[in-house]
Amino acid sequence: VQLQASGGGLVQPGGSLRLACTASGRTLNDYAVGWSRQAPGKERELVAAISSSGTETHYQGSVEGRFTISRDFTKNAAYLQMNSLNTADTAVYFCGAAQLALSTTIRITARGYDYWGQGTLVTVSS
Repeated sequence: VQLQASGGGLVQPGGSLRLACTASGRTLNDYAVGWSRQAPGKERELVAAISSSGTETHYQGSVEGRFTISRDFTKNAAYLQMNSLNTADTAVYFCGAAQLALSTTIRITARGYDYWGQGTLVTVSS
């Protein structure tokens, strides 16, 4: 499956962005989805994950309460709604897909994903 993240851009602190993840080759609906990010000079970190069923989610502590991961089965897409952005959220964001045996399971580390797409840059700056 080929993944494409989109929706990044420049936003002021306190602002919001919604990232989208779309797939080609196979339906994204068969996969658990994760969003990771990598800031300059830092390791990639997983910030949010959702099961293929859409019923289970996980968030990294620094984004919990501000970011929301979701998926739209009719559009074969997943999203990351990011609110109350701050400069520490500046990074390239990637979406990943993992094919898991159970539809209610998720992977909470970036290494657990089978596929990653090209990222989209999010810059939070005044």
